[in-house]
Formats: sequence, structure tokens, C-alpha cells
Amino acid sequence: MTMIGCASLALAALTVPAQAGPRHGNDPARAVLPENDGWAAAEGGTTGGAAADADHVFTVTDRAELVAALGNGDDTPKIIKVKGTIHGNADDQGTPLTCEDYQRDGYTLEKYLQAYDPAVWGDAEPSGPLEEARAASAAEQDKRVKIRVGSNTTIIGVGDDATILGASLQIRGAENVIVRNITFEDTYDCFPQWDPTDGENGAWNSEYDNVVVYGSRHVWLDHNTFTDGRRPDSAQPRYFGQLFQQHDGLLDIVRGADLVTVSWNVFTEHDKTVLLGNSDGAAADDRGKLRTTFHHNLFEDVNERAPRVRFGKVDAYNNHFRQNEGAKYGYTWGIGKEAALVAEHNAFTLHEGLTPADTIRQWTPGTSMTERNNWVNRRHVDLLAEHNAANPDRLLGDDAGWTPALRTRVHHPLAVPYLVDRHAGAGKIAVKDGKDRK
Repeated sequence: MTMIGCASLALAALTVPAQAGPRHGNDPARAVLPENDGWAAAEGGTTGGAAADADHVFTVTDRAELVAALGNGDDTPKIIKVKGTIHGNADDQGTPLTCEDYQRDGYTLEKYLQAYDPAVWGDAEPSGPLEEARAASAAEQDKRVKIRVGSNTTIIGVGDDATILGASLQIRGAENVIVRNITFEDTYDCFPQWDPTDGENGAWNSEYDNVVVYGSRHVWLDHNTFTDGRRPDSAQPRYFGQLFQQHDGLLDIVRGADLVTVSWNVFTEHDKTVLLGNSDGAAADDRGKLRTTFHHNLFEDVNERAPRVRFGKVDAYNNHFRQNEGAKYGYTWGIGKEAALVAEHNAFTLHEGLTPADTIRQWTPGTSMTERNNWVNRRHVDLLAEHNAANPDRLLGDDAGWTPALRTRVHHPLAVPYLVDRHAGAGKIAVKDGKDRK
């Protein structure tokens, strides 16, 4: 591992291309994770479907083909090439489904709003026939939106426009999965639930993350784009004084998931972005796991959780965090129960209304993080010191208790914005359709 240690060398590094990993011949669909490339390279590495035979290489163009190629989560090595846009909210013939198509038992949003208006219902949680109708309607959408991914699988986009729209990839109980070169857009919930007890004024809570890594090991997510896209929160209405929130997270790594590398992705225009460990009470599942590396990702105009960490040893280096004026912003790194986040050599581009102290939020007293050589607006800033000065009653320790060893090339933070902005995200890997079996 090398560290480019001065600005002049950093500028010379601006021409370094994004690393796509070793290839099988000239086919990036058979690429495997490079050695030492983050936590997913530990304990045997991550190869996805690189060993797939000719009968298990597929090109898919709609939801039904994707589900069939995945084989209900079976562990046969397989390569699945996504071509064009796959609609998660679609029937088996590929016809898009609307929220009205999922409605059951007389549910409509108008009726729900009338029934549970706090002025009428009060501050109790919704119950009764209409809440039951909402839950039944949500269950119908759940059947279409969630798509299960099994072990020994590579899913990779063809060309520069491969998109999975409105679906949630569920990598559950799997081993050895690679997902690359795909835009994940607008995984939305038609039936958010009103919870008047959530916070001081209540909140709308939704389901579905673009990608969920749940109890799985050896997962590599690379050169993807995650976004709300055509349905930004800023364009959504407010009911009962609160945003009608139809999105949950972009990426969740939870329930004993382990050995994950997240590299060269774009996360943009979202609220609750990346969560590691979904509950303080999940120690039995998560303690000693959730080991994840984030490097060379762009986080642009995301409100929070980039990432929010519980329990896991998490390495975040060479990422670019950019907040433009007008975008909602809470914090970047969230330090929760038993978090062990190492955040080094990252670059922040913040507008004038934000301060370096805003970048960190501590959720659990007595926690620590390692924070070194992070730069804000092209100058070195001690972000941990800034946080502690602004939060004397919520002091963070300065040692996460471990030192990352699984890193490839580490760039100077001055070079990171150029490299990441130029090379991260979907559409940057040249994948051809070829003569694949459908």
C-alpha cells in the first residue's frame, strides 16, 4: 500500500484510471475482486459468477427474465448481464404496474389521510380496517419489488444505460456476489405508514432499499449509481406536516453481513443513504461482523448515513463527499453503538453554509473513530477535533481500535475529487452483450 504524500504528486496522479479488477480474457463480466481490495478480499476473496459455464450466462431485459436467471436464489455460478431498463414494478409480461394496481381491500391514499389525520385520529398509531388494507396493499407490492440474489452470482450492466428501476435487490444469506455497472433508481414504496410517535411531530416510514446485503458474505458492489432519480424527495408532497417519504435507504448492510467492498459507486440525491447494522439490539447478529470497505465513491447531495455505522470495522478512504447549496444535509459519518469507523484520505466539497463539524454525528456516548488526513475544500481539516469542539457534551474518542490492511492504491485527497468524479458510477465499464444464452 502506498500513499501519495504531497500536492504535486497528487496532481500527477490525476490521470490514474479507475481499477476494474482482473478480467477473464477480455470479458469484464468474469472479473473478480483484486487482491487486498477491501474487506471482501479477505478470507478467500470474491469471485461472483466468474466460474459460470456457458449455460449460466444470461442477458436479461425485463423483470421476468432477471428473476428466471437468478433461479430463485440458487447457488449455481451464474453471470447475468442487464440490458436496458428493468422495471421492478411490472407484471410477468413486462407491463408496468402503478400503485393503484397494488391496492387491496378498499385502500386509497385519500381515505388513509382522512382516517388518520391527527386532528381526527389523535396521536395513537394507526389501526383498524384501513391500516390493515394499507398493509395488505403493501404486501402485494412487496412481492414484485424484492428480487432475491443467491450465491456465486455476478450481475453486471451492458453498455452505459443499464438500469434497475423501482426494484430492491435482496442479497440474503448468500456468499460470493458481485454487482457492477448498474444504475439503481427510485426504489419507492407506494404505501408508506404514518407513525405519529416517530419524533416530535410524527413521520412517514417506508420500505425498500435499492440493495440489501442481509446475512451475506463476500459481496463486491462496484461502479454502480444509486439515486432517487425521477422521484426526488424534494418533489414529494407533505401530509400531516411531514414529507411523504417513499424511499428508505440506498444500501443496507445488516443482520450479520460481512466482508463487503463498496468501490467506485455514486450515491446521489437521497436522504437515508447507507446503513450498517439496523438496530442497537442486533449485537448477537452483528458483533464481530459488518466488516466493510468504502473507497473511491462519490456521495453527492445526500442528507445522512454516508455511512451510519453500528458494530462493524468499517474502512472509508478516498471517497468524495460533495454537498451543493440547497441540498438537505444532516451529517456524513454516523457513529453508533460499538462502531469502529476508520475514515482517512477523503475529500469534502462543502458549500459556504456548512462547517466541518457538521460532517460527523455521534449517536452513542463513549464511542470512538479514527479520523486522519481528510480535506475540506482543498485544505486539511481535523474533522474529529472540529466535532468535539462543537459538541463538548458528545466527545468522540480518536481510536477505532484497529488499522486497515486491505487497501489497494491510496490517493492524496487533493486528487480524489477528480478521480472519483471522472471514474465512479455506472456506465464506466465496457460490457458487451455478446452471444449470451437467454
